[in-house]
Amino acid sequence: MASHSDTLVVFFGATAGANGGKLGSDEREIILLVWQIVDLHEKKVGKLQRRLVKPDSLELTDQSKEETGLSVEELYKAEPLDKVLQQFQQSVSAELKALGRSSYTLCVDGPLIIRQALHPEASKKNLVLPECFYSFVDVRKEFHKCCPNAGQVQDLTLHSMLEYVCIPELPLSEQVMGLKEVRCMVQLSLHILAEPYNHKFSCFEAVKYKLESGACSKTEPVDSETVIRARGLPWQSSDQDISRFFKGLNIAKGGVALCLNAQGRRNGEALVRFINQEHRDLALERHKHHMGSRYIEVYKATGEEFLKIAGGTSNEVAQFLSKENQVIIRMRGLPFTASPQDVLTFLGADSPVTDASDGLLFVKYPDGRPTGDAFVLFSCEEYALNALKKHKQILGKRYIELFRSTAAEVQQVLNRYMSTPLISTLPSSSMVPMPVLATPPYLATGSTRDCVRLRGLPYTAAIEDILEFMGEHTIDIKPHGVHMVLNQQGRPSGDAFIQMRAADRAFMVAQKCHKKMMKDRYVEVFQCSTEEMSFVLMGGTLNRSGLSPPPCKLPCLAPPAYAAFPSPAMLSEAALYQPPLLATPRTPQPPHSPHPTPTLAYYPHSTTLPPVSPSTMSYFASPPGSVALAAQQPHAQGHIASPMMPQHGALVRMQGLPYNAGVKDILSFFQGYQLQPDAVLLLYNFSGQRSGEALVTFPSEESARRAVAERANHPLSGLPVRLLVCCD
Repeated sequence: MASHSDTLVVFFGATAGANGGKLGSDEREIILLVWQIVDLHEKKVGKLQRRLVKPDSLELTDQSKEETGLSVEELYKAEPLDKVLQQFQQSVSAELKALGRSSYTLCVDGPLIIRQALHPEASKKNLVLPECFYSFVDVRKEFHKCCPNAGQVQDLTLHSMLEYVCIPELPLSEQVMGLKEVRCMVQLSLHILAEPYNHKFSCFEAVKYKLESGACSKTEPVDSETVIRARGLPWQSSDQDISRFFKGLNIAKGGVALCLNAQGRRNGEALVRFINQEHRDLALERHKHHMGSRYIEVYKATGEEFLKIAGGTSNEVAQFLSKENQVIIRMRGLPFTASPQDVLTFLGADSPVTDASDGLLFVKYPDGRPTGDAFVLFSCEEYALNALKKHKQILGKRYIELFRSTAAEVQQVLNRYMSTPLISTLPSSSMVPMPVLATPPYLATGSTRDCVRLRGLPYTAAIEDILEFMGEHTIDIKPHGVHMVLNQQGRPSGDAFIQMRAADRAFMVAQKCHKKMMKDRYVEVFQCSTEEMSFVLMGGTLNRSGLSPPPCKLPCLAPPAYAAFPSPAMLSEAALYQPPLLATPRTPQPPHSPHPTPTLAYYPHSTTLPPVSPSTMSYFASPPGSVALAAQQPHAQGHIASPMMPQHGALVRMQGLPYNAGVKDILSFFQGYQLQPDAVLLLYNFSGQRSGEALVTFPSEESARRAVAERANHPLSGLPVRLLVCCD
């Protein structure tokens, strides 16, 4: 429409708050609209129209009162925005008909009135704007094309442009806000249309009608000057909600990436990519604007951050997202045995999936096991809404959660699961040395009160939430010094310990953060010592009655040991365990030598995130990317603690176990092989849940091979169990 228009409608607006270069930055409503028609062929102008607009909130800032000359009493008698827009359409249509013209384009002094005021307000009030407000020309950019030496576009003003072409200022009697600006724009337009410029308006700017979905490749270049981070979003926000918040600004295709926390749930943040820096800068002006009752923080971000969240490399995902204009729904909590047909039946005939089973994408671990998540494509909003009505309905024996999702979330979830390294299959070429998980460095006892205890954490709190809660004090946390306390079921207990760099830092945190809110709960923060922290992490209790030691007198409870480590240099790649390995408690064996030898402790390979910590049930975790190194642990009295001696034998790996299988079940499975309970090591995944795998130590290689030959693929609770001998 815009490129063929034969008429300009010079348009101006003012709000009840900031105007000029800050128009729309304070979310204030529009209170004044002024317009005038310019016939591009006849070089004639129509009648100057001025309308007051009644805002929902009849409050004007002092600056607005002074600049506009309007009062609350005048606005009270005015029509609301939707009525004034109707009057605008009727007035312009009537004049066009009288002139014999058929189309028109808005002409504004800068994009703020359209992008930062009119579209955001219409979006909040659920008003449907006329089509003419989705295309406009900026008189500054048009003038710059004619007079490039007049200065940069962003530095131009109506006064400087009039002065450059020697057009005199309007008399003071006519300098009423709105009327003055429109008259100046009309004069400028007529001037550049005439000789010697003979200008033709051609820099048409568009406002996107809706967000375009799409996939983003990790190899795609993303300009850091086009990306922002939005924080404080409601957890149920979709990409459409975020697009609506930034209404008037053009978001790049697939440019909304919702961020997920360590548990795969949305954390209230999103990265948004705009088509250029100009739109990104306008987005930054919406810092602390509201989405419903919540204000949203908007900050600069980088292209690398966007690609980390939204970028993907999976061909399966790219193919899934290749279908245009599809609504994506995420399903969470599916039974692990659910088939595509089960999901289609659950969704029903009123919410047909695009291309049937091809419109389903099941999220799996790298070994092919299902995670319980899936993404579904729907061809229209109606089908998606019908599907969302089935939120928390039952499939099998589980209730299913359904949420709106985005292409970026699909990439992020797939990247998270597919890039999480599982414990690698142990080679059968040699006896594999397994690290003895003895007292880690951060459990060394000490009376210095350089730690803090957090009590009353939300059960959904992750390490990222704790770091955000700590705020500026995060810089004083020791590397890998955040320790979550788990309960007997391996779930968060609501407690955590933080190691600080010094006692005075711990005291400061306890003073500043005590009873500070995290999500919807206040958190108690107490200063404590390393010794107190260690006792609690090993199963003791710390309360008002004092410190109760754990049911073990030794500094730690170690998982089963499988082989001795003469030196760190002898470690093979198989000794590097990526996910946390949570071992069942066992009674420590006495040392075979009176001379203490170095014990093995996990040291973090990376400093990006603190490791998962031991729980109150004596579970120990190895951080991702950890490597076993020799380390001597001093005892509380200054002596070297006796290390866990390795238990010799042959190792068998069990795969495909039922998730509820315990040590007794495994011992029953190997009945007749004379195994002790401490010979069984259950493996857990990153979430602290059983992974369906276990390691079993047999007295000899011969017995291990016989067990594999006799028991391989035999069922345990109805599931066939795979066995692998990890020795020659």
